[in-house]
Amino acid sequence: MSAGRPAVGRAKAASDKRRLILDAAVRVFARQGFHACRVSDIADEAGVAYGLVYHYFASKDEVLDTLFLERWNVMLELIREVDAEAIPVREKLAAIASFIIDSYQHDPDLMKVIIVEVTRAANSFGNTHIATIREAYDLIGGMIVAAQAEGVFKADIEARFAAMAFYGAIEQLLTGWIFGLLPQGGEHFERAKWLVVETVCGGLEVRAAAEASIS
Repeated sequence: MSAGRPAVGRAKAASDKRRLILDAAVRVFARQGFHACRVSDIADEAGVAYGLVYHYFASKDEVLDTLFLERWNVMLELIREVDAEAIPVREKLAAIASFIIDSYQHDPDLMKVIIVEVTRAANSFGNTHIATIREAYDLIGGMIVAAQAEGVFKADIEARFAAMAFYGAIEQLLTGWIFGLLPQGGEHFERAKWLVVETVCGGLEVRAAAEASIS
């Protein structure tokens, strides 16, 4: 038993150091931009030796890859969990929109890095992770297909287009907040969640279309 404790302690210390470096990288990338900063800037921000960053990560690129995949995989898991629930599609989309917007509210620097340096970047990172990014669209598209089969959403709108419009609207909001183009704060964030879902679902729902034609 006692022989195992030092090993556990070392593993935790290593995990803490790795996390310290990743958190420092978020601040540096958000402040300076990925391409403008150096590994030494990350080390200085973390308060560790330059070589320690390379002990955990092969390159600055790997640090960014890790930050992106950590957060994106959490979102993909959330989407899968929401999709498995027996709730209306509008509630599913609302849960996804809330998760993404709450993520920005909780850690705006990390979301800035993901949006600016990966998902909206016309560079190798966007190309490297295109399949992972598309997975989110595909999962959301699957929800829309199911809703179309149930007669809840109009069948003449392509599910993939609707999924991209839904996520794209959220991403555009994040971009507006990141660059200070839109007002921020609890009230604005909550209204944004409603606006995205109402705009997309309002255009997709069969009932909404039928009511509009009657009026």
